[in-house]
Amino acid sequence: MTVLTTEARAKINLCLFVGPKRGDGRHEVVTLMDTLDLCDEVRMQTDPPGVVEDEVVCPGVKGSNLAAEALRAFRERTGWDGPPVRMEIDKRIPVAGGMAGGSADAAAALRLAAEASGLDDRRLLEEIAATLGADVPSQVRGGLVLATGTGSRLRPLSLTLDYSVVVVRSEEGLSAADVYAEAERLGLPRETLDLARALTRTQAALSSETILEHLHNDLQDAARSLCPAIDRALEAVLAAGADHALVSGSGPTVLGVFAGAGHRERARRVCDSLTDEGWTPEPLLSRPSGPIVRA
Repeated sequence: MTVLTTEARAKINLCLFVGPKRGDGRHEVVTLMDTLDLCDEVRMQTDPPGVVEDEVVCPGVKGSNLAAEALRAFRERTGWDGPPVRMEIDKRIPVAGGMAGGSADAAAALRLAAEASGLDDRRLLEEIAATLGADVPSQVRGGLVLATGTGSRLRPLSLTLDYSVVVVRSEEGLSAADVYAEAERLGLPRETLDLARALTRTQAALSSETILEHLHNDLQDAARSLCPAIDRALEAVLAAGADHALVSGSGPTVLGVFAGAGHRERARRVCDSLTDEGWTPEPLLSRPSGPIVRA
């Protein structure tokens, strides 16, 4: 039996612009994503004794697991007929928190399956990932990525952003589908031309390396509408000294972003102060992690 391990890193949307709904029910988006050192740990045991079919164990996650779907999709697409595997996931990324924890676990499952099977084709993994959900393809590699279409058309970026993040988790969870539906009800999605302009502005900010001054999330007001407790977290993070505060993805997790001089120390102080104020769950301090090269 061999044990393979990898990190499933949390994803944040530094910019998220939502466009019109497509015929398949998904929305066109323009989004700048980055991965953090906040991560789940994923272990795969190959040919474990007593296991007769692929098995995923993830305490704290009820119902079907996207990592199990990823294993099935990998076997079907590649024809890999290796022995059954057992996958164990230690969760640290907030569940239903807008940080793509399930998508990160699915991408990790694909990387581990590729390692176990000897496959070395990241593009194929991204194609498989696209069948699992909009956030999964970007998590195969991780790092700073500009995504368009439904989120699966990826442009990895060599730019390294220097910032720190205080992650303010919530005891509540939000379904991405519910948040998008609320965004529709509120009339938040952009027309096609406006979405194209948002892409142009984002590219310009990346070229001038001023993107950390232009953080934005079109889903923020929809998430706030469904979870009013978000407002308190946004206010607390800004009052404590964050440079920017925004909802992570579809929420309800809130991010306090720190850039510029002394951002690490300032972020640490804010994280400590919020913890002392009794925030539950306790806030987490995190940093961008860069891409994952292999499992």
